[in-house]
Amino acid sequence: MAKKSKADANSGPVGIHIGISDKDRGAIATGLSRLLADTYTLYLTTHNFHWNVTGPMFNTLHAMFMAQYTELWNAVDPIAERIRALGHPAPGSYAQFGQLASIKDAPGTPPRALDMVRILVEGHEAVARTARGIFPLADSANDEPTADLLTQRLAIHEQTAWMLRSLLED
Repeated sequence: MAKKSKADANSGPVGIHIGISDKDRGAIATGLSRLLADTYTLYLTTHNFHWNVTGPMFNTLHAMFMAQYTELWNAVDPIAERIRALGHPAPGSYAQFGQLASIKDAPGTPPRALDMVRILVEGHEAVARTARGIFPLADSANDEPTADLLTQRLAIHEQTAWMLRSLLED
């Protein structure tokens, strides 16, 4: 039997052996890719609304939307990096996000301020549903890092939806 040279031993990809099967890692990464697409789409919509909000609630909504889009922007990297840690490429194009997202893109014409709020409530609730749908996969695979990420995202999206809904009450 021929001895492998040092160069041969160091070439090629290294397998992933983190205690989660290839199949489970793939399923979780697919779910996280949908979560990433939803998060990025909601980020773009929120940023759009920050730029285009008008009316008597301008100052309040402009500042609130900035805080929300900043939080969403900071969320995309940990989601993408978790996908990578599971051994899969993270989606990163508008075309991929368009195919994966469960939420609609921002309207072409800026809606009225309270319609923006309604759209964002729906968006945060949709992202929460996407995150919640990945839990059974993470749980059955004992993927605690993904479960932790999902818990953090759910708390933020549910709280943000509640705060936005409160603006719509009489």
